[in-house]
Amino acid sequence: MSVQIGTPATVMRAHQELFAYWSGLRRGGRLPGRLDVDPAGFKRLLPSVCLIDVQSDPRDYKVRLAGTGLYGVFGGEITGQRLSEIYTPTAAEYWRVELDKIVETGRPGVGYHNLAWRGAAQMTILWLRLPLAANGRNVNMLLGYDTVVGFSGAEASGGRAA
Repeated sequence: MSVQIGTPATVMRAHQELFAYWSGLRRGGRLPGRLDVDPAGFKRLLPSVCLIDVQSDPRDYKVRLAGTGLYGVFGGEITGQRLSEIYTPTAAEYWRVELDKIVETGRPGVGYHNLAWRGAAQMTILWLRLPLAANGRNVNMLLGYDTVVGFSGAEASGGRAA
């Protein structure tokens, strides 16, 4: 697996930068929508950015766009794929639970997920997911940022609401 590995401090700065950009788009407590997002506002982060469509009845998640920096993490292009097409069943369930929290609360999520499912237990994704809502209230898309870091002895995965 060929991936670009970041340091935790670099990742945190990138998370802060994207969060500040997203936060600046909020108006009167309303969530920004996809049309509010201008990729030029975070151009240097684009290789590690993804957009995820939130589908309903039943709820599912489909990657609308994945930056080229994520190809090595996932072993190829994941644009257009659902969680079940990208991950093992256990990893897909982890992501469903985490993304459901963000969709239901309208609050950002941040966490880490071990890459053991890709045969790289020594590496972990540090992730950020930011809710987007076309109507300002109901989350219909997620803006994400992922970076791989090398950890040894880390737990399999975790997360917390931002």
